[in-house]
Amino acid sequence: MQHPIRRRSRPKDTRRNNRAFVLQAINDNPPLSRADLARETGLTKVTISDLVAELIEAGLVIETGTSDIGRPGKPSTLLTLDPAGRDLVVMDLSGRDLVRGAVLSLRGEPILTRVRRLDGATGQQAVDAARALAAELVGETTHPILGVGVGTPGTVDESGTVLWAPNLRWVDLPLQQLLQDDLGLPVKVENDANVAVLAERRFAGGPDNLIRIQFSRGVGAGLLVGSQLVRGAASDAGEIGHVAIGENGPVCGCGKTGCLEAWASVPVLRGQLDAEPGRAGQILGRAGRRLGLALAPVVGMLGLQHIVVGGPADVVTPALLDAARDCIVERTRSEFRPQLELTASTLGENAVLLGAGALVLLTELGVA
Repeated sequence: MQHPIRRRSRPKDTRRNNRAFVLQAINDNPPLSRADLARETGLTKVTISDLVAELIEAGLVIETGTSDIGRPGKPSTLLTLDPAGRDLVVMDLSGRDLVRGAVLSLRGEPILTRVRRLDGATGQQAVDAARALAAELVGETTHPILGVGVGTPGTVDESGTVLWAPNLRWVDLPLQQLLQDDLGLPVKVENDANVAVLAERRFAGGPDNLIRIQFSRGVGAGLLVGSQLVRGAASDAGEIGHVAIGENGPVCGCGKTGCLEAWASVPVLRGQLDAEPGRAGQILGRAGRRLGLALAPVVGMLGLQHIVVGGPADVVTPALLDAARDCIVERTRSEFRPQLELTASTLGENAVLLGAGALVLLTELGVA
């Protein structure tokens, strides 16, 4: 019988992991002293001292006063992330006819924002607009750049290639590589709903198990299970917008009939609301029920309790949320199942930008 080969951790990997461990502790519980960090992480005081010195020299951590806890001996020096130590360049490509970008601090605070209108552009013209915005943002930063994060509609693989984004008419677009070549910086491209769920976890106190629905030019979902992003075997987990709800309905941009996105994307719903403003409650209630039909099997299979819905305030209304919740509860009801929490996101239009920042922090520093 053959035994699996056990790979030993290289010293370089161990140090990188310990560095991320220390940064995570400082991020989660600021401010901390070096002694606090040793207790929190289980690392030796010598290792902590060495890593903290490295992080201070790198401009990622700063000393911020002393502890006021009454203990004998010299007061402890407290540490926190330096919000001005690095800039995060982020972009949101999920808007109906525009691309949005921002420069964020390490804490996710916006330093500046920029918007470029697409004016109906798709294909190569939309690619050019995204690349131009990225270059503009990088040119306006005032601190060293940690990395560039991008949230885009469509199916995105682990290399940052947009395999399929029908609304932008992108197929097999190596967007991450294009931006890396343009900018000479670390770039991470991910599906917009996936980065939005990271934002809910990091910036809105979301739980470890969470679905986050993103209403935009399409309808997508980001899924966290055990705080880990679920991507799927084909990088298409969360593509509920292209799940057919019933056998009849409008033709979707993907070519199928009756997809959720064809019924309930922001452009579709706004068109209906403009045509019949007096029936807003009915229109949005119907869209919410269709969302519930798509989500009920997922909730039932995974035993999920928390769903957050993000999108424009005129779409993500109580009528839509109540109808979605009622539909899911009706179809998954069990005496053993806890009460479903389905709420509107508190992050507003910045969810994808913040999530792109969270993605950079995760990939470059290991801070979740």
